[in-house]
Amino acid sequence: MNSLPKSTAAGSRPLHSLALVGAIIAALPVACTAQAPTTPIAPPPSATPAAPLVAGLPDFTNLVQRVGPAVVNISAEVTPKRVARGGMPDEDQIPEFFRRFFGPEGMPGMPGPGPRQPRGGRSMGSGFLISQDGYVLTNHHVVDGADTVTVKLADRRELKAKVIGSDEQSDVALLKIDAKGLPFLRAAGAGQTKAGQWVVAIGSPFGLDHSVTAGIVSAVGRANPYADQRYVPFIQTDVAINQGNSGGPLLNTSGEVVGINSQIFSNSGGYMGVSFAIPIDVAMNSAEQLRATGKVSRGQLGVVVEPLTSEKVAGFGLPDSSGALVNQVLEGGPAAKAGVVPGDVIRSVNGTPVHESSDLPPLIGNLPPGSKAKLGVFRDGKNVELTVAVSELDSGAAAGLTGGDRPARPGESTAPRANGNPLGLVTQDVDAATRQRLGIKAGEGVVVRDPGDAAEAGVRPGDVILSVGRTQVGSAAALDRALAGTKPGQTVMLLVRRGNATQFIAVQVGEEK
Repeated sequence: MNSLPKSTAAGSRPLHSLALVGAIIAALPVACTAQAPTTPIAPPPSATPAAPLVAGLPDFTNLVQRVGPAVVNISAEVTPKRVARGGMPDEDQIPEFFRRFFGPEGMPGMPGPGPRQPRGGRSMGSGFLISQDGYVLTNHHVVDGADTVTVKLADRRELKAKVIGSDEQSDVALLKIDAKGLPFLRAAGAGQTKAGQWVVAIGSPFGLDHSVTAGIVSAVGRANPYADQRYVPFIQTDVAINQGNSGGPLLNTSGEVVGINSQIFSNSGGYMGVSFAIPIDVAMNSAEQLRATGKVSRGQLGVVVEPLTSEKVAGFGLPDSSGALVNQVLEGGPAAKAGVVPGDVIRSVNGTPVHESSDLPPLIGNLPPGSKAKLGVFRDGKNVELTVAVSELDSGAAAGLTGGDRPARPGESTAPRANGNPLGLVTQDVDAATRQRLGIKAGEGVVVRDPGDAAEAGVRPGDVILSVGRTQVGSAAALDRALAGTKPGQTVMLLVRRGNATQFIAVQVGEEK
């Protein structure tokens, strides 16, 4: 038997010392040892154990038996001719941050894709029936570009499917097979999915039909920073998802569909504990429009928004960082007509809070064009309500809002103005060519030649400053006047146009030199 290490005996010496001190204290008069009663920092432990908040693990047997027959396998074929024209990307060309997980041609059961066919292709994914007469939901990327789509039912029947419609932005596709009396899944109510709830995925990873995995909801309303899907508030889960699960259902413990499994976050192409699903209310909204018109229409406000940082909260005097900061309002758009101006902070839409700037596009995009939306706006220290008639999103206009991040190229016709403001900004008026290129009206904005102290905050040469806070500036002299009253230590908000992007930049005024 091993003996205790010497350090154990040495470590017991302080215990003896404490015991001796305790004996001395006990021998002192009572008046010396009396202390005022103190309140414990935490309540004492309960004498009886608390009831468990989670009792055991769920058994999904009945759920899978009930809903499994409504889950289908989908195979999308691309003819050799089409592949020869467009080409298929190599595996190392696929972005690894967000991979859509349908498998290319491969052997079912193998842990990964098989050899890629150079002149033909097949994507394999999942889907589920939403009606007894053969309507099927899946992902857009599973059937995108396919010449033929085949749906394999749980009873092993294989039926050709018609693509009723497909929407890239929501990544939803609606299919139709010629059959009747089929089992189908029901959708859960909007807003019922919460973080921490148990969820189940059923699909065909690597071609393995009706594979079941389970986990919990990690978060809801998650924005996707790696793909242009700003109108989808994703459900994030830790359910194991892999290639072939695309388009399959994500179910709650009642067997209702809460989402369509769509993406994974991965550095390797395989499951790493983070997966994403399209909320079923968003998917069904797209599906109904696809069935009715063959396309999906979305609402728009005609604004560009940005996140709120602590510096911007201080600069605008906001009570907190909740909301979407408006930095650009499109001329003649719904928001402009309703009176929205740059510097407004949109904090709610029809009573639904806007916690982050990424919350706003889904709330507006899912509204029918022509409908009215009530915006809760924080402006100049006050809460105001504006009613906006939502218009239909124009894809061309939307593309214009996400222009490249390039510095403006000011003309050389006017000389830069010398420093005349507390920030040391050297600016010049905007020439006609720059105005036309950036879409800036006459008398609007000044070009930065030397950012001075504002460089540390991110202002660059070539930026166009449109306003100081809510005060618009159309000349170098106007900029200097707008900054004249600022004091050292004060945070100033500059509305800056850079290329096609507009944003507020918080700049702290330094000490006088």
